[in-house]
Amino acid sequence: MELLAAAFSAACAVDHDSSTSESDARDSAAGHLPGSESSSTPGNGATPEEWPALADSPTTLTEALRMIHPIPADSWRNLIEQIGLLYQEYRDKSTLQEIETRRQQDAEIQDSTDGSPAGEDTPEEEEEEEEEEPASPPERKALPQICLLSNPHSRFNLWQDLPEIRSSGVLEILQPEEIKLQEAMFELVTSEASYYKSLNLLVSHFMENERMRKILHPSEAHILFSNVLDVLAVSERFLLELEHRMEENIVISDVCDIVYHYAADHFSVYITYVSNQTYQERTYKQLLQEKAAFRELIAQLELDPKCKGLPFSSFLILPFQRITRLKLLVQNILKRVEESSERECTALDAHKELEMVVKACNEGVRKMSRTEQMISIQKKMEFKIKSVPIISHSRWLLKQGELQQMSGPKTSRTLRTKKLFHEIYLFLFNDLLVICRQIPGDKYQVFDSAPRGLLRVEELEDQGQTLANVFILRLLENADDREATYMLKASSQSEMKRWMTSLAPNRRTKFVSFTSRLLDCPQVQCVHPYVAQQPDELTLELADILNILDKTDDGWIFGERLHDQERGWFPSSMTEEILNPKIRSQNLKECFRVHKMDDPQRSQNKDRRKLGSRNRQ
Repeated sequence: MELLAAAFSAACAVDHDSSTSESDARDSAAGHLPGSESSSTPGNGATPEEWPALADSPTTLTEALRMIHPIPADSWRNLIEQIGLLYQEYRDKSTLQEIETRRQQDAEIQDSTDGSPAGEDTPEEEEEEEEEEPASPPERKALPQICLLSNPHSRFNLWQDLPEIRSSGVLEILQPEEIKLQEAMFELVTSEASYYKSLNLLVSHFMENERMRKILHPSEAHILFSNVLDVLAVSERFLLELEHRMEENIVISDVCDIVYHYAADHFSVYITYVSNQTYQERTYKQLLQEKAAFRELIAQLELDPKCKGLPFSSFLILPFQRITRLKLLVQNILKRVEESSERECTALDAHKELEMVVKACNEGVRKMSRTEQMISIQKKMEFKIKSVPIISHSRWLLKQGELQQMSGPKTSRTLRTKKLFHEIYLFLFNDLLVICRQIPGDKYQVFDSAPRGLLRVEELEDQGQTLANVFILRLLENADDREATYMLKASSQSEMKRWMTSLAPNRRTKFVSFTSRLLDCPQVQCVHPYVAQQPDELTLELADILNILDKTDDGWIFGERLHDQERGWFPSSMTEEILNPKIRSQNLKECFRVHKMDDPQRSQNKDRRKLGSRNRQ
């Protein structure tokens, strides 16, 4: 991901069919070589004064890379076989390293920012620092070393660590930012290999186990494993094409064109698999409870050293994890390609297709669970007013829960009333609010309702402990076609704000959102994964970056995730704040680039990209 961020703008020189103007632009972006060292050039002993005299020395990056030979196919196959991490391990190590890298960047820049005022007060010290600066360039030229996959079963962690790369001299040619791009593409390939290895283990070790086949009824096996064989076949073909691309030249030309092709034409198998997730989870739980033989077999298979101590359930969710992670890997590549280039357009197209696949996967999961949930809610409701049809294909639950309603009109209330508040229960859907009273038998008696678009909320000023966490809910047009007002009390400040945010989604939040396009906003990164417990909450993955839109004193944050603009509440204890404004601004700028709208240049280049892809094949 962003950690394996390392190198590739120079790879544009690999495409021998590119036009002269494109090659010149790429050479200009990468810079002329002061003295490259390929397999035909002298060793490291050459000095700058000797560079002009070197025989056959390439003068541009394009010429230099054309002198580099492809890596034999066996080398890449051996590399793939040597990957010892299962995808679950690979993914966890990658995200943890990403978190740590952000922490270090935040701390380093913060320290330099904190130190700047002192420099302004002491000009002499500033001059001394300036005098020392010329000695630092060699350090800045050092290659970015990111130890991401330290693992005794794999000799290579990074693209730049491959023996063929080290011996080719290409690392003396590429600039650090170009190496970061190579690493970003290399991670996409190696992580796909790790994913394929784990997915293959799910099939060979679990699904095709002879005892498993005898224990499970075919219908149970179908729900539990779904179309995993189709997903495995697509992953295998995808990985082979990525390997073939890497075999063309040790400097990877591109991978996003391959990603685009598979996302557009083959990744629909992921939608089928992920959409089955609700039934898959339910079937798995039922089998564990009802079939002792199945429970014992799973426990036995999980103990096999092949599984590295990972549970069976972690293998079942691999496809969903991979398709979402693949989108983030393409985002990482997109952040590092040269702007306004053909390669940027390809990455944008690949990202757009992946976003469509991920969205379809999410919608598939939600559709299955929402339909059952709506049927269950409908059965529990008894209408005291005119009945409202609850079940609709376009309706889903946003939030439900108990609040306390203040007795009597707001103007005549008295704190001496025997019981100031009475319990009511709210069901808030995406287009409708239903207000009920809970009655015996786990039933709800509906006494009012209103379209969600006709709701308004207002927070009361602090009026003491009795009226703490009280807000006003106005129904501009209720079930009786009249305006109605409710004074409602929540159990905590966070619960009050969560209800107000859900009831009036367009209500102004404390901080701005991503769509405001301001270049600074309070931000956090996820350091502990969190699974949403309520519909208005947001599930967090490690290393997610979120803008803070609102927060409460009792430890909840309303945030907007940058990579997909999903919003929701989550505990602040699951995150840590990004304090440095430069890092926050950089995160927003990268997101603006990833999500920028289509432009005419992209449309004009689309056919050329497809033609170039066919020519390479």
